[in-house]
Amino acid sequence: MTTREIRQARRRGVGALSEREVLRVLRLWNQTIAPPVVAAVLFIVVFGVALGNRIELIDGVTYEEFIVPGLVLMGVATSAFGNNATSIFQARNDGFIEDPASSPMTPSYMLAGYLAGGVVRSLLIGVLTLAAARLFVDYPIAHPGVLVAALVGTSFAFASLGTVVGLYSTGWDQQNVVGNLVIQPLVFLGGVFYSIGDLEQPWAAITHADPIFYMVVAARHGMLGDSEVAPALSVAVTLGLGAAMTAWAWWTFRRGVGIRT
Repeated sequence: MTTREIRQARRRGVGALSEREVLRVLRLWNQTIAPPVVAAVLFIVVFGVALGNRIELIDGVTYEEFIVPGLVLMGVATSAFGNNATSIFQARNDGFIEDPASSPMTPSYMLAGYLAGGVVRSLLIGVLTLAAARLFVDYPIAHPGVLVAALVGTSFAFASLGTVVGLYSTGWDQQNVVGNLVIQPLVFLGGVFYSIGDLEQPWAAITHADPIFYMVVAARHGMLGDSEVAPALSVAVTLGLGAAMTAWAWWTFRRGVGIRT
């Protein structure tokens, strides 16, 4: 094959792989998209609307407004991770991943194809959660660009982490361990439901050491204009983690982890 034919084959390959991953998400919307959105709305109704009038203003905003950005980001993070961890591991079990791995596609093209599903799914969940939350909470969007950066950076970070876990996993239990014992605690300790200003030590220090805290703060600044740390720092951490995790996923594909024996 000529160089031009190889490039065309790679483009067709990444297009087909991306389409497969995205269609998988859209066709199973009642399993991939609806449950996280419904769960976030229930959190808003129970913690925000039902209990919000019993909680004083937090940083000058009502409690229901305060929790919406964190809930949106929580849905983005967990769905991006779960989608790619499951998709990659299933592709390995079915032997499907050997087809793109043996094609002219480079690790970069393979990574782009597999990331498409997780990124599209998580951002759809983020947008739909924002739309559903509007039915109960009249929240502002103070800095749209910051909000978009926070959601996109988080989506790439956790979709890439899911890709790495899916490639290294030897069983479904390992994915559950990472999701339930690592990501979920980090999410709940990341300031989704509380302000770090209300914490005493050592909990304040633990929250500051949680990378998801900076993602939540970036999303909250984008929506409410409020920030518990410097906005530039929270956005830099979010985008930096997204870039670092994407590079890790690319390196894992480059080494052939979970593909070559």
